[in-house]
Amino acid sequence: MDRPLDAAALAGQGVVLWGCAGHAAVLLDVLDHYGLRVLAFVDQQAKGSLIEGVPLLSGEQAWLDWRRHQAPGLLLYGVAAIGRQGGHRQRVQTFFECQGVAMPFLTHFQASVSPQARLGRGVQILAGAVVAARAQLGDMCIVNHRASIDHECVLEPGVTIAPGATLCGCARVGEDAFIGAGATVLPRVSIGAGAMVGAGAVVTRDVAPGAVVCGNPARTATKASGCNRA
Repeated sequence: MDRPLDAAALAGQGVVLWGCAGHAAVLLDVLDHYGLRVLAFVDQQAKGSLIEGVPLLSGEQAWLDWRRHQAPGLLLYGVAAIGRQGGHRQRVQTFFECQGVAMPFLTHFQASVSPQARLGRGVQILAGAVVAARAQLGDMCIVNHRASIDHECVLEPGVTIAPGATLCGCARVGEDAFIGAGATVLPRVSIGAGAMVGAGAVVTRDVAPGAVVCGNPARTATKASGCNRA
């Protein structure tokens, strides 16, 4: 697993999706386009499978039991179909990789990704997104629909970029941080680990780890002002 796998090169292989809600439904388009076969979903909250005839497994033990009944040597790939919680995606990565299940990166066929960009394990880049030259995306990052990651940006593991957000050149986003829909992070600004940038915010200066900011220009949110975190 030294080198991340590209799901586009795995046609005909079987995948297991951890998650069976809206984000999983979005990823099905990518998997279907590249000819990957969904063998199972894992989700303790979902009420039913997204694909008729494909089992929905409730949690880790159910997955382990299911795996024991598969053909010996069956090669599986895993996808963390969890749209917002970067830390949760990283826990899924740890679980799958401990079971010998690799986490390929997914790039939607309508996304634009520079050949110079570096993508980690389990990265997901959705339709209309742009990832520019020399950008670095750590394991389990999501770049959602129409989001833009400019040149030389660095996203540490577990970052979530919501639809329509823009990171200008050389911005840096710390582990498990969340950038809300339509937000803009100006060039060379750093967002600390675990921070949250509200929808539509314009971030003009560094954000401390764990902080919640919103507005234009972005300021630390208070209980009185609230913050749209979509």
